[in-house]
Amino acid sequence: MNFAFKGRNGRGELVEGIVDAASSDAVAAQLMAGGVVPVSIEPTLAAASAASGGAWLEALLARPITLDDTLVLTRQMYTLQKAGVPILRALAGLEASTSHPGIIHLLQDVRASLDQGRELATAFTRHPAVFSAFYVAMTRVGELTGRLTEVFQRLSEHLEFELDIRARIKQALRYPIMVVSAMAIALVIINLFVLPKFAEVFAHFKTELPLMTRILLGFSGWTVRWWPLVVAGLIGAGLAWRNWIATPGGRYAWDRFKLRLPIAGNIVLKATLARFARSFALASSSGVPISQTMTVVAQTVDNAYIGARIEQMRDGVERGESISRCATGTGVFTPIVLQMIAVGEETGELDTLMTEIAQMYERETDYAIKGLSAAIEPILLAIIGAMVLVLALGVFLPLWNLGQAAMGR
Repeated sequence: MNFAFKGRNGRGELVEGIVDAASSDAVAAQLMAGGVVPVSIEPTLAAASAASGGAWLEALLARPITLDDTLVLTRQMYTLQKAGVPILRALAGLEASTSHPGIIHLLQDVRASLDQGRELATAFTRHPAVFSAFYVAMTRVGELTGRLTEVFQRLSEHLEFELDIRARIKQALRYPIMVVSAMAIALVIINLFVLPKFAEVFAHFKTELPLMTRILLGFSGWTVRWWPLVVAGLIGAGLAWRNWIATPGGRYAWDRFKLRLPIAGNIVLKATLARFARSFALASSSGVPISQTMTVVAQTVDNAYIGARIEQMRDGVERGESISRCATGTGVFTPIVLQMIAVGEETGELDTLMTEIAQMYERETDYAIKGLSAAIEPILLAIIGAMVLVLALGVFLPLWNLGQAAMGR
């Protein structure tokens, strides 16, 4: 790719030209090696048009950077920092050792930001889809305190916990999701293909059909006739739902509703509070002030309702109130946890007790997730039984009555 550059040589004279290189970073390195300080580096028109022409295809086929990739990258950064490797050399080594195009592009951008004099945390903010606000804040604390190695170690533990919770929840929900999907497919097949055939048979009956049969046939006929509108309505409802929860008010209402669900609400609450306690302990033990810690943690709990309660705690602490009193006012912590917070605040071991609170919530979340499938199975069996009963009453009862009439009973 060709790049047009402008720069200043050692005598301060303006130098212009076109260089063929793989990236703008390579052009900058080539100019610096030749004693020219680059002022601007831009792709030529031909290169820009070619890049824009294939950009959409590249973006469509690009493999995204997952949380697993971020965890591996964080562990590698911790190992290199522990070994005393300079940050730029560490990033260059990681770039050379990975085959993930997205990570290569990310590391190149981070290196370019560092070359321009930016901090590592500032470079991370350019990639919010990969590095969360908590990750960036902890990196900034590590740079300010000189404890970047310890921060990377704790961030890797934090990400590992997040991945473990997600994996357990997916494992517990795999069976219910398969059952619900099979039920949905069965309902579509019955409504569109099976019941219309029975409707043709029942049309020859000279007697009035049972109420349940009429309801099923009416619903099936309406579905067959208006299925395009049904599909369009479902798509529209999905898009409206997605746009609604993207708003602050919608996200707050939905996150609050999730905590009140009969079975999953307790799991969501415990997992969220475990994330809060572990993030709080990690940030506080790294030297972050309490008010700033709560501000950052409120953005990482992934629940707008709990985040608002944490910000409420922060406002109370800034007014001079104790953390335990502010936690009591939120109404989301159990009495045991409130007592542990009070003891930690009195003894100055709040970080240690917050870690124990996180471990306690993690154990409770683990037990609740293990019992999730067992709690959902009776509900699914009841729903399946109700479906079979409705079909039996609506479809087979008229056939049974016809058979009885034919036998003269």
